[in-house]
Amino acid sequence: MKVLITGATGVVGKGLIEHLVQKQVQIHFLTTRKNQLQSIKNAKGFYWNPANDQIDTSCFLGVDRIIHLAGATVSKRWTKSYKALIHSSRIRSTQLLLKGLQSCKGEHQVTQLVSASAIGIYPSDFDKVVTEEDTVEPTTFMQKVVFDWEKEVAAFQAEGLNVAKIRIGLVLSKQGGVLGTLKIPVYFGLGAAFGNGKQGQSWIHLEDLVGIFSKALSDQWEGVFNAVAPHPVTQSQLMAALSRALKRPYFLPSIPSFLIKLGAGEMSDLVLDSHWVSVQKVLDSGFAFHYPTLEEAMDNLLRP
Repeated sequence: MKVLITGATGVVGKGLIEHLVQKQVQIHFLTTRKNQLQSIKNAKGFYWNPANDQIDTSCFLGVDRIIHLAGATVSKRWTKSYKALIHSSRIRSTQLLLKGLQSCKGEHQVTQLVSASAIGIYPSDFDKVVTEEDTVEPTTFMQKVVFDWEKEVAAFQAEGLNVAKIRIGLVLSKQGGVLGTLKIPVYFGLGAAFGNGKQGQSWIHLEDLVGIFSKALSDQWEGVFNAVAPHPVTQSQLMAALSRALKRPYFLPSIPSFLIKLGAGEMSDLVLDSHWVSVQKVLDSGFAFHYPTLEEAMDNLLRP
């Protein structure tokens, strides 16, 4: 099998490439930096620039499947211009990928697209557990971004490809990310929950997320799949588990919502929204989690 990956230099992309190479999968990847074409061991790089509508269509040669992960991080202050980049980086990259594939019609053998998505498409709810079958009507910025992204991804079906959308939760990894940010105040005994601390945190260990993408490829998944661990926790439980793993006290009161909104504005949705997300569909597919509980994940990621 030969796979083309976008967003290959991100945390998920790097982990996925390492996993697939071990399974003898050949890798092509797209990068917006020409000096990174040779940057990933055992993978061949190709240049693209979605902002300028440029793509090296030789990236599709011999490729059977595509994994689409590209998109600007949401963990950066949401100025008006950066919000536009969050949206356009997902929409324009998906459109260019499709345009490039269409230009190779009759000359490519791609049968499947597995695309990243996000559980941020679901409305915030402190009680309801959502599934892939729930209807989504976007009202917030993050919901609209993910909704529009999935709509562009669905366009690949018209080209005869199986399309799988992987709605990713809060990714926990050793390579920085959310744990890298949260563990700094916790390490100094300053860990505290956000808002009332009761919001649902549907998380997933990086290794399990990589495994889900791999299984989506091998089993030719089609449709929407939630990529979260089977046991979500509250925000307070997440911070308490992080404090225990780092052997630090956890006693400070929660940070009031109005202070977070005052400081972060609309971006505060990332820490104040609540998502209780079901992963039953992935479990029914036969996928077995290595880290189904938060304690197991923290043990692996933070404890010596």
